[in-house]
Amino acid sequence: MEIIMKEVWDLYDAKGNKTGYTLVRGRPIPEGCYHLVVSVWIINNRGEYLLSQRHPDKPYPLRWECTGGAVLSGEDSLGGALREVNEELGIILNPKDGQRISRICREQTRDLYDVWVFYKDVDISDITLQETEVVDVKWVTDEELIKMERKGELHPLLALTM
Repeated sequence: MEIIMKEVWDLYDAKGNKTGYTLVRGRPIPEGCYHLVVSVWIINNRGEYLLSQRHPDKPYPLRWECTGGAVLSGEDSLGGALREVNEELGIILNPKDGQRISRICREQTRDLYDVWVFYKDVDISDITLQETEVVDVKWVTDEELIKMERKGELHPLLALTM
């Protein structure tokens, strides 16, 4: 028998204050409430960005993105960023190495979208992909990132942070 855990989110107001309410993923988010989402840019000492390629069964199949996802109930933004990177890539980041560089309140998706930057050198061969989420990873330069964007190879969210 398979046990399915439901993903639960804390709900926030537009200013990022917890409302005291939670919501199970997939249910409508009440008016005036938002859930927290993170995106994590990992940059190596050569100034390259670590991108992951989405699984073909996910929305925006096979597009490249920074690792990220929804923050779970009880986590803060940083905790969600650290967990997502560990789950999807098997990388353990030091919380002291991270910096939140932006927060965007998105009405259409009813979320607060936090962008984090971490500086870390990672050998691609040491990465463990979460097979249901990620099919590949690579380091890219600024120029490669711009070319990928022009070719439509990136997840649309990256346009918000580029």
